[in-house]
Amino acid sequence: MALSPWEKHRMSLSAQQSTQLGGHVSRNTKGYHMMLLRLATDKKELKHFQSRERKEAYKRKILANYQPWVDGALSGGSGVQDDVLMTILLWKIDAGDYEGALDIAVYALANRLVIPGVNRTTGTVIAEEIADSAMRAYAVKSPVSLATLERTRALTDDEDMPDEVRAKLYKILGLVLRDNNRPQESYCVLSRALELNINVGIKTELKQLDKVLKAQRDAEKAL
Repeated sequence: MALSPWEKHRMSLSAQQSTQLGGHVSRNTKGYHMMLLRLATDKKELKHFQSRERKEAYKRKILANYQPWVDGALSGGSGVQDDVLMTILLWKIDAGDYEGALDIAVYALANRLVIPGVNRTTGTVIAEEIADSAMRAYAVKSPVSLATLERTRALTDDEDMPDEVRAKLYKILGLVLRDNNRPQESYCVLSRALELNINVGIKTELKQLDKVLKAQRDAEKAL
């Protein structure tokens, strides 16, 4: 059920107040407790689905109900750990709202927030989940925008993570750069992906790009 304008206002205000308490968001505040209950209900509902596609569709359906909390938490700006906010970050990636997820990620990384129930660092999760989702979209010819992938790289470049994870992100970024007629940048990014993980699977693409770049150089010399 969609929230009324008044409910949205109350939720946003509650998030701001909760983040101003210092330390972790207090589980004793009524607003935060209500959001945790809402989250638990939706998590229970998600368990009814085996299909990843159906889970993603359900998340897209319900995310609007959490947006006032997200807006309030980010505008509160205190940087306290917020399990609701961090769960929504992950759900936004799953639902394909990459820019919304990255807006939260900027705040989360700046304040070293963690995603509850996940053993990976937040930087690792952001890079890997967006890279994996982008590769799935690319495979069905519905690529994630170059701007989103470049923003993801810029946001996570200084984060410590397994080389294999960073290689995934560089691979999809390099492929999209190539498709956006930026072969030199694509070659550099894909080469870096190969350095990070020899098994990343882009040797053929690099050979093709090498031929393209050589042809460009030859054409320039002929002028």
